[in-house]
Amino acid sequence: MSEQSAVSVGRTGGAATAPAAVDVDAIVTGLSTEGIIACRGALSRDWVATMHEDILAAFEEATAREDGAVGRGPNRYYVEIHPEQLRGFVDLVTHPWVTTVSEAVLGPDYQIVEIGFDIPFPGAKNQPWHRDFPCPPETYEQRRLTSLAFNLTAVDTIPEMGPFEVAVGTQYESGLDFDHQMFPAESEWPRYAALGQRKLPQMGDISARSALTIHRGTANLSDQARPVLVLGVDAPGAGHAELHDMMITRAYAADLPETVRPHLHARVVDTLVPIVQKHTIEGLVMGAP
Repeated sequence: MSEQSAVSVGRTGGAATAPAAVDVDAIVTGLSTEGIIACRGALSRDWVATMHEDILAAFEEATAREDGAVGRGPNRYYVEIHPEQLRGFVDLVTHPWVTTVSEAVLGPDYQIVEIGFDIPFPGAKNQPWHRDFPCPPETYEQRRLTSLAFNLTAVDTIPEMGPFEVAVGTQYESGLDFDHQMFPAESEWPRYAALGQRKLPQMGDISARSALTIHRGTANLSDQARPVLVLGVDAPGAGHAELHDMMITRAYAADLPETVRPHLHARVVDTLVPIVQKHTIEGLVMGAP
């Protein structure tokens, strides 16, 4: 996994930090080979603690209403939120490493289409190996990535927490023979397990990956939840915005930096409406033994 060193900058009280020198070649190489890269210590632990508070508040709100949280396996949930529910949203989407990765891989007109979080609670099971959506021809024929997922852990990850596991280098497999073009046959699981790397990010780290790289959440054997923030970014025309429904209020839109608004694929509304999750992944509901 490629890493960058960090120096202090930030929009919210110096909470965010940024890499001293971003190696664009390393970014492109890392995502085109392993399919995942990381920036260690990109954000302060205080910033992440605030993010954790916002995640817990959003989870409480989402689980109090119908269709507010989506099951991604036993004791594992996904919740999509609006940017205004995350106090550090602007810090994140203006972070130099995030913007550089997005531009280098997806082009200068990249679109932010999703913000949400995944929480595997104690007792969460191994997920089946999968990707988050079907692989487009641009990727399996032209080896061009058209979307990225940025992940930020809310806690220091330990092996017992059920860390994210990724089968590196699998992002270009067509998956045309996969179930729903997302779930490879169980007979192929040993191959992915042989390629698998379990990631143990710490508070403040940011990773970027292709959601087409075959991956799974593993069993949480600890007594702690492991919340992870997800920021979804598309190249123009990738089409994943149709799976989401981000909204921002007019007042929030007026306050956004000029560098952010063109990239944010969100409806501008007078009042935020709770999101009914569209991106369900049926094959993950039951989990795997």
